[in-house]
Order: sequence, then structure tokens, then C-alpha cells
Amino acid sequence: MLTTLLLATLLTTGAPGKTDLKTPYEKGNGNVTATYDETIEWYKNFDKAYDEVKMVPYGYTDSGRLLHLVIVSTDKDFDPASIKEKNKRVLLIQNGIHPGEPEGIDATMMLARDYLQDRSKRKQLDNVVLAIIPVYNIGGALNRNSHTRTNQNGPEEYGFRGNARNLDLNRDYIKTDSRNANLFHLVFRDWDPDVFMDNHTSNGADYQHVMTLIATQHNKLNPTLATYLNEKMVPTLYAGMKQDKYPMVPYMNTIDETPDKGIVGFMESPRYATGYTALYNTIGFVPETHMLKPFKQRVDATYKLMENMIETVHRDAEEIGRLRAKAKQETLQQQQFALNWQLDTTKVDKIPFLGYAAKYKKSEVSGLERLYYDRKAPYSKNINYYNTFTPTTIVEKPVAYIIPFAWHEVIARLKTNKVQMQQLTKDTTLTIDTYYITDYKTSPRAYEGHYIHSDVKVDKQTIKRRFLKGDYVVYLNQEANRFLVETLEPQAPDSYFVWNFFDSILMQKEYFSSYVFEDLAALYLKENPKLREQLEARRKSDPEFAKNARAQLDFVYRNSPHYEPTHNMYPVGRLMQNIKLPL
Repeated sequence: MLTTLLLATLLTTGAPGKTDLKTPYEKGNGNVTATYDETIEWYKNFDKAYDEVKMVPYGYTDSGRLLHLVIVSTDKDFDPASIKEKNKRVLLIQNGIHPGEPEGIDATMMLARDYLQDRSKRKQLDNVVLAIIPVYNIGGALNRNSHTRTNQNGPEEYGFRGNARNLDLNRDYIKTDSRNANLFHLVFRDWDPDVFMDNHTSNGADYQHVMTLIATQHNKLNPTLATYLNEKMVPTLYAGMKQDKYPMVPYMNTIDETPDKGIVGFMESPRYATGYTALYNTIGFVPETHMLKPFKQRVDATYKLMENMIETVHRDAEEIGRLRAKAKQETLQQQQFALNWQLDTTKVDKIPFLGYAAKYKKSEVSGLERLYYDRKAPYSKNINYYNTFTPTTIVEKPVAYIIPFAWHEVIARLKTNKVQMQQLTKDTTLTIDTYYITDYKTSPRAYEGHYIHSDVKVDKQTIKRRFLKGDYVVYLNQEANRFLVETLEPQAPDSYFVWNFFDSILMQKEYFSSYVFEDLAALYLKENPKLREQLEARRKSDPEFAKNARAQLDFVYRNSPHYEPTHNMYPVGRLMQNIKLPL
């Protein structure tokens, strides 16, 4: 164990004979956070000071600045494949996705340094490799101000939530509109982390807790990992933080305006960080410090939670590796996948909560009643916690998806995720399951650059379709199979259809002139008496339809060979049998 004097010296001067590794936060007044340039400069110095550290530029973000990954590996092995062969665990820590919530940026610099300088801590890295994204949202970090985090207590200056394209990167993991998300996918698929942490600050109710925590939604996580998460990992983290004087509660996703009526677990779809990482059987966490606590407390709590995380991963390194390998194999063999979920309100736990009394008084702004929390009236009680979700949509996994070459935006995103794909070597006609989009809702306002769809309904038909040379065949006997199902099944909450990548199929391209089609329609009805019966039945049941000549012609048109078969046809085919294809 390092002496107090030696450790203090190292904080000031770095490793003996090397550069200054005291962080900008430590040099400040406890209420300042490092700028992007200061952070990167510090990590460059950290890299120079230690052979156990390697700083890797991954590529340019939307800001035109490089995204870096910093690897801390005590045996100086920086090759992901080699690290996996040694059965070491990889903990990926991401900071600054919302740069107005910067605790993780400052805490992680101190943490990484301390774990190399303190012998007792360093031992915990014998079987754990740290992979650190110093600042993920670089554009937002460069856009510093003192006002946009209206509800937050410090620091003096901080970054902005939107990136250089004004995107919230914690909604971009699937749609991948940003260069940042593209680079994250490369990092994530290169390193295949066992555990992921994405450091944040909360909004919402006031309460006594400094730290709240979102863990990967256990109902969505593979059952093997979910059991370990619920029964061992999360309880260990809670116990450790309580011992460190930072008792935690789950993230305050309140049922009502205040926490008193209880909270609901966060159901993170793949647009969010931990929703995305769960697709690859990575255990994910989003720590959320409380916005109204002093910045110094928030930094310290974030440091302590990461410390507890490293200690837990070190302790359970072999078990996590074994369970994760089992989960990957189970996911590979899984035949059915749940896409949509709903909260089961019949399942409820009681959790201890340290709150403040919610009270009401007259607003000085509106003159109406307003909420406030009375910090002179703290309380401790159990509140309801609803954290059980049941699937509402389940799909059968196909043998393969076939994606026409034309949908290059989708293909590009699959390639970024290192999805294994092959291409047809000649034109091929297949009998294949195909969806027709029968109904959906669309947001009337833009959301993260899209007018997203929801409540998607489909009609599945088995039809003959001609695919062309160069079209992509994506077999699901690969690690990315759950990612593929969540993105390519249109009913999924974050599918590529939902995010508008297939919207051109929703517009009819060919129509008819009524005066020309009248004669064709009459002839077609004579040749197809069953269709005439359907037309007459519709007229009897729908008075408005019976008065609308154009609508009746359209009815015949849509049931004739003249109507284009690709209207509302989802272009991705589902191959349900393992047949030989020209590849």
C-alpha cells in the first residue's frame, strides 16, 4: 500500500520522474470540469507516463475532432483478441455523451491514474482491462456555457447536450445518424466489452440520494446474465455504495409527479446505450448522479461507483466470462425474440428511499399552486418499484434476411456493426416470407432528425420474389442475430423501418385515369364475379363508399393485376428454410 505522502506526491508529479498527472478538476475549486482539449491533453500525458496505457484515435466525429479510446492494460497487451484469449474482462467506460453532465469525465481521469499508482487497486486490473472513451460527444463538449443545464448545481461551465449536428447521441445507437455513433459501433464491436458504463446526471424529483442507477433491463437481458445481474452484481454495487456513504436507488422514473407513488424501471430500447449493448449480451449501466447535489459530491460518487464496479468485475471475472459465453451461445440458438414490451403492474417490489417531503405553495410567477421539496423535512420509507415487463410482440427468427442492394443506408449500418453478409452471384427467384405494412402512426413533430413511426402493423405473406445479383443475404447464425432482428423486423420499436429508412415504399408510384380504367374495371369484374360480389357487399355496408365512384374504381384497381405489388411491401425478405443459394 502506498504511503499517504508518496500518493500525494504522485498526484502532483505523476509517476516518479514523469509528467504531472494532477487533473484540471483537482487543480480547480471542486466546481470546474475539464474542457475537451484539457481532457485529451491529460490522457496524452497519461499515455506517455505509463507503458500500461495506450490512447487510440478511432476517427473523426461530427465536430471534426477525433474520438479517442484509452486502454489501461497492466500487462501492456492492447490487442482485443489477445485479451479475450487470456480470459480477461473488458470494462468500457463512456463519458460525456451529454457533456452538460460531466462528472464521469473528471472522475475517470482520477480513477485510471489511481488504479495504476495504488498497488492494492492495481491488483484488481490483473484480470480487468479498462477501455475509456474520454469524451464521446465532442461537439457538445466544445459548446460550453453556464446556463443550459437550468436545473443543475454546477459546475461553473459545462458542455451542451446536442452534438455538432444537434443530435442527442443517446438516441442514436440504432439509427446512427452521427459519425460518433458509427465510431462507437467500431469500438464496441472491436472490444466486445463484458460490462459497459455510461456516466450521466439526472433530472427530475429532489431527494437525498446522490447516485441513482439504471441497470440493463433484466427482462430484456439474456436470462443467464439477468440472474447474475439481479442476484449478485447489482446487490454488490448497492452494498458497496452504501458502505461508501452513497446509498443508491434505481433511477427515479416516477409514476406521478413525485416519487411517493413509486417508480418504474427503465425499459431501454436499442436507441439508448444500454439497450444497444444488451443486444450483444453486454451488461450495461447508466449511473445518474443527482443534479442538485454539489458537483464535488457528484464527481466523488461517480468515482466510488466505478471503483465498486471494477472491484466487482475483478472478483467475478471468471464467472462473468463463463456466463457471458453461455448467454452468447443461447442467443445464437434462440429461435424466438420479443420485440415490444409492456409493464406488468401486478409485480411490485418495495425499496428503501430517502426523500424530501413534497409540498405545494403559491407560485410567484403564475399565482397558481406549485410543487416544491422541503429539504427541512427529509424522510426514509419504502416505495413501490415496478420493474417487470412482459413481451407483447414475439417473432420467429428467420434463417436469413435478404436485403436488396438498393437499401444502401441500411447495408452501411450493418457493416458498421460487423454483420456478416454475403451477396447473390446471380438473379434468383425465391418463395419467401414478406411483410406488407398495413398500418402505422407517424410522429407529427421531428424527433432526433426523423418523423418516427410507431404501432406498426404488418401482414405477412409467403410469395415468390425475384432478387438480383448483388442483393445481400444475411444469415442469423451469427453473434449479431439479435441486433438484426431488432433492426430488420419493422414492428420493433427501433427498427430501421421505424426510423424512416424504408419510407419510400409507403408512396404509391403508379395510378389510373378514371375514364380509361372504367372499361378495364368493368371487364375485370365480369371475368372475376367473386370480386364483383365483394364490391357490392362493400357498397351495402359503407354508404359513403357507395356514393364515391373513384373509391369504387380504386377498390377494383387494388384487387387487379394493375396495382403495383411493391406498394407498402417491406423489401427485406425473410428466408425461413435453409436452402442452397448462389453465393
